[in-house]
Amino acid sequence: MNFFKIFLILLIVSFFQTNCSKKEKISLIEEKDVELQMIEAFKEGYEEFKAGDSLYAAKKFNEAELLFPQSVWAPKAALMAAYVYYAQDYYFDAESELKRFIRTYPRDENLNYAHFLLAMCYYEKIVDEKKDLGPLLKAQEKFSFIVKEYPNSDYALDAEYKLDLIQDYLASKEMYIASHYMKKKKWIASINRYKTVIEQYENTIYVEEALHRLVELYFNIGLKKESQKYASLLGYNYQSSKWYEKSYKIFNQDYKTVLQIKKEKKSLLKKFKNLLRRVKSFVKAKISSWGIQKITLT
Repeated sequence: MNFFKIFLILLIVSFFQTNCSKKEKISLIEEKDVELQMIEAFKEGYEEFKAGDSLYAAKKFNEAELLFPQSVWAPKAALMAAYVYYAQDYYFDAESELKRFIRTYPRDENLNYAHFLLAMCYYEKIVDEKKDLGPLLKAQEKFSFIVKEYPNSDYALDAEYKLDLIQDYLASKEMYIASHYMKKKKWIASINRYKTVIEQYENTIYVEEALHRLVELYFNIGLKKESQKYASLLGYNYQSSKWYEKSYKIFNQDYKTVLQIKKEKKSLLKKFKNLLRRVKSFVKAKISSWGIQKITLT
């Protein structure tokens, strides 16, 4: 009796094991078929991208990801869909794909690249920094994130370079507004904007001009000590700058630049040569007239 019980139990176990084994085999075959379909979709997407049909390529990459989301190819397909959009200047679509990638695959090995490409989407959308700062500030935030979170990555150096360019963009906006206020004779508002440039964007190409404008503005409103302070700063840091020469002229009306001296010397030399030429012509004419007189007398 015990033997039959044991046999029955073994038979039931064997049945379930056989069924499970068959199901596993079917599952594996189905999974393999799906993976093959996914790889085919990925390949088709890549070929269409090379052929120039970006929208269809992105569609195939998305299809590849959805076919087998647990595959190692799924995040690659998602990232390729984003890159295809970016490469063809579809920045809004690329941005959407990249944000989804970052949410869906937070531990993927290419996550740093996804962040960098997203930053580039924002950067490429900068059309007129004087009117719309949105994309510029988003790009700045994302590039700063890359430098902080991935300092040793291949993208950190490029991100730092882009941050320098963004600083120049932001400084140029401040310069534009300051100049506008200056033309409208709103001196204090203009002064505050130029101060923002030298305080917040001290490493940009606009600092020299901003310092000169402060020299000019403070001098014009009668605050000569403040004017001299900024002239000293300009002279100490940028003595060979054209803006320092302009600031120096404000306090020294008789000041002449090296270029002006050269021009004056050149002008004097030209005048002297012209005078010499005229003297030679006069002497030659006189000698000729004397010769005619001698011939006439004889």
